Amino acid sequence: MPKMKSHSGTKKRFRRTGTGKIMRCKAFKSHILTKKSTKRKRNFRQDGELAAADKKVVTARLAGN
Repeated sequence: MPKMKSHSGTKKRFRRTGTGKIMRCKAFKSHILTKKSTKRKRNFRQDGELAAADKKVVTARLAGN
């Protein structure tokens, strides 16, 4: 049986840290930025850790990585 391929979209959206955490980018930062405060936009730049509830699904999709 051939190897499982990792999900291309998941590879682009998530990354794994050295300690094994899965990091994600924050949402709501791509458009309609004029009404959002500078502080709010600045906080969108920082990566967030993936929630425990979502970890199982994302790990399975990154498996081929």
